Amino acid sequence: MRLGKVRYESKYLAIRYFYAEKHWSIEWMCRQLEISRAAYYKWLHREVPYEELENIRLAELIKEYEERFCQILGYRRMTSWINHFNHTKYSKNRIHRIMKKLGIHSVIRKKKKKYIYAKPDETAENILQRDFYAAVPNQKWDTDVTEFKVPGENKKLYLSTILDLYDRYPVAYVVSARNDNRLVFKTFDKAIAANPNAKPVFHSDRGFQYTSKVFRKKLEEQDIQQSMSRVGRCIDNGPIEGFWGIIKSEMYQMYEITDEASLKYAIKDYLRFYSEERPQDRYHCKTPLEVRQEALASDMPTGYPIPKNKRINKYKEKWCA
Repeated sequence: MRLGKVRYESKYLAIRYFYAEKHWSIEWMCRQLEISRAAYYKWLHREVPYEELENIRLAELIKEYEERFCQILGYRRMTSWINHFNHTKYSKNRIHRIMKKLGIHSVIRKKKKKYIYAKPDETAENILQRDFYAAVPNQKWDTDVTEFKVPGENKKLYLSTILDLYDRYPVAYVVSARNDNRLVFKTFDKAIAANPNAKPVFHSDRGFQYTSKVFRKKLEEQDIQQSMSRVGRCIDNGPIEGFWGIIKSEMYQMYEITDEASLKYAIKDYLRFYSEERPQDRYHCKTPLEVRQEALASDMPTGYPIPKNKRINKYKEKWCA
């Protein structure tokens, strides 16, 4: 496999192979391939360039990380993680080129099915207005419930999570076999127990649990302002939707899931991995837990602006003017 940039290297490799295995004439092969014998012998006895040796070493790292993290890394995160853990400064283009040569890529996410949601009885205004930036911890919380099918069984598990938009840290989560009010209420109670002084803007979709009078009363008792996405605008709840996408594309690659017990373990252990071991580019290759601990220990937490998406901005300029 060619990782360097030597011209005609594929021809040189073919000549070396057939000479060693079939004893074909080097002079005849060079003539057929329209290259000089001197060029072939120069290549044969050359010293491997430093850059090519680096590419070979980099290819080994890429294969190691692909196996270690179960194909969850695309070329951008592969670049960030290799540079972070090895204190290097490789470019994304270089990593991408070698990954293509090796045939390595991240998992492809399946299209989601369309679901029909029940009409809520009571709703709140969309206070968040897609402003997902938070300057400090416990300023904005985002929440939702997602489902996981149990392999081989006509059964599902439901995961309710509350995500802090400052550090993308899951402040609380609960796994249950039932998607009911108790699941959401228990998640909220865990979040408040862990952060008793928190007064965040609490954002969700218009699910029946979040529009219930009991839940709204729980928010009022904690002096927490409620915010809800608009109908049919899943992007209003973008951070938690993206969080579900990450879990479902990476978790199934990292764990062998065969039944309900293994699925529960995978969910809980992946959330631990996400919080404590999975560095993110936005936070300068720190994990959500590291970012949270630093912020809570500081009087002036570091700000982590959300990078601008040029593609989305271009779309808005064209269609939203």
